Amino acid sequence: MRHGETAWNTERRLQGHIDIPLNETGLSQAEATARSLERAGLRFSALYSSDLQRARQTAAAITRVHALEPKHDARLRERHYGHFQGLTFDEAEDRHPEHFRRFKARDPHFALPEHGESLKQLAARVHAALEDIAHQHASETVIVVTHGGVLDIAHRLASGQALEAARQFAIPNAALNWIEHTAGSWKLIAWADESHLRGALDELPGT
Repeated sequence: MRHGETAWNTERRLQGHIDIPLNETGLSQAEATARSLERAGLRFSALYSSDLQRARQTAAAITRVHALEPKHDARLRERHYGHFQGLTFDEAEDRHPEHFRRFKARDPHFALPEHGESLKQLAARVHAALEDIAHQHASETVIVVTHGGVLDIAHRLASGQALEAARQFAIPNAALNWIEHTAGSWKLIAWADESHLRGALDELPGT
């Protein structure tokens, strides 16, 4: 699942690795998602979370309902957006038009200046994290709280869509996404379940 809403989500501002907390809506979304998982009656073996605050706060709501101790993993962080971090999309395009063009084109090898990650680099760390989790919890169901960019990679991993292909699926705040790891491969089960939410914002890169 993606973390709940932050103030920067509402401003369409790229967060990346900047540690922004949930806003009041995001805190309510986290609680609503935790309750929806409780109503589903599923047994979860573990809870993993990005170590950024917005994901940790979302995971904390699940902990209160399911009594699972979250395991924080920096590999589940959002993509690092280099010198775009802290800017709105309009500001990024205005200040760095050529970099923004390559960013929007989903050039898989392009990394933004100031420690930015390419899509290839992001995919490698997300794949490694998810594979490790799958191997540690064979035949079990686990919860992973992460970010829009990570979920973009997870969807492509499970559906076979190329990194450079335009995104054709939603990634709302605090929505539930189900993928399965069987016989060494990933499968997409269900995506962007927001039936327990009202008006969740779709993912934009860096949120």
